[in-house]
Amino acid sequence: MARPVPTDLGHYFSIFFFETKDHLCQLNIMVSVINSIDTAHEDMIHDAQLDYYGTKLATCSSDRTIKIFDVKGGQQTLVSELRGHEGPVWQLTWAHPMFGSILASCGYDRKVVIWKENNGSWGKLYEYLSHDSSVNSVQFASQEFGLILACGSSDGSISIISSSGDGTWDAKKITNAHTIGCNAVSWAPAVSPSALFDLSGRSQPTKRLVSGGCDNLVKIWREEDGKWIEDKKLEGHSDWVRDVAWAPSIGLPTSIIASCSQDFRVIIWTNDGSSNEWNSQLLHKFNDVVWHLSWSITGNILACSGGDNKVSLWKENLEGQWMCISDVNKGQGQITDGQRSSS
Repeated sequence: MARPVPTDLGHYFSIFFFETKDHLCQLNIMVSVINSIDTAHEDMIHDAQLDYYGTKLATCSSDRTIKIFDVKGGQQTLVSELRGHEGPVWQLTWAHPMFGSILASCGYDRKVVIWKENNGSWGKLYEYLSHDSSVNSVQFASQEFGLILACGSSDGSISIISSSGDGTWDAKKITNAHTIGCNAVSWAPAVSPSALFDLSGRSQPTKRLVSGGCDNLVKIWREEDGKWIEDKKLEGHSDWVRDVAWAPSIGLPTSIIASCSQDFRVIIWTNDGSSNEWNSQLLHKFNDVVWHLSWSITGNILACSGGDNKVSLWKENLEGQWMCISDVNKGQGQITDGQRSSS
């Protein structure tokens, strides 16, 4: 199955900046558009990702190209245009800079391409061709796990591609991960639950990832003895799951995952660390499909975007309710300083 168009951004992309002042009694948030970039893509943009330092922007499009921009001082400069896909390019992900300037892309042509910059010139580092249908999602793991990439495909499988840095690549595949197809993958943070309270400092995180698919399911996977096994199946959506996002962690006991779906809903899944049980909470039922989710770097604010052409920001209050703290309308940077609760 092809990945449906998730947005109608055209060839423009806006970068939003938000800052918060969080106190016990009030929450103030400022959202503004700090830059609007005409990428000159000739077709729909499907993804845009800033690198670790926020100084490089990569965009991909149905025009089969990937564009790399330098974004500094409020200015943007096109530095490279990458051509290697034979169809729409769906998603991008940057590796941690300790591995160099590395970018991965995936597309409708069943390819995963890993690109690397050397002396200002971009080229293919590796091409993975072992999927039988569109590859819809890619994400690099935290650098603590090494140079490792997860890929979700419409053929229903998930591939885990890794390199030890010697130029060779190893691939493992989770077959039949999702019936009909896998739409999204997201790595767990490389911080063990409750690591903050482990005075020995010996806790070793387990490689885990979450996926969402066309079977309406969210699934958690973990690596055990070099093999990937299903750790938990989360049921709560009534239509295709379009995105999943594992929240960053500082080592507290609770693990948090967000999922969104064509059923217009975003669900927050939490695990308190005492068992393998995950509890679900409806964040909100929107008026249209929700396509994408993204956590803030601290893991306490969730951004949701969808078919209503809005980006909304959500934060959990002291009573455990998720509140909408801002709506940003398409192309406007408009703020609705609301306190809309989850419903």
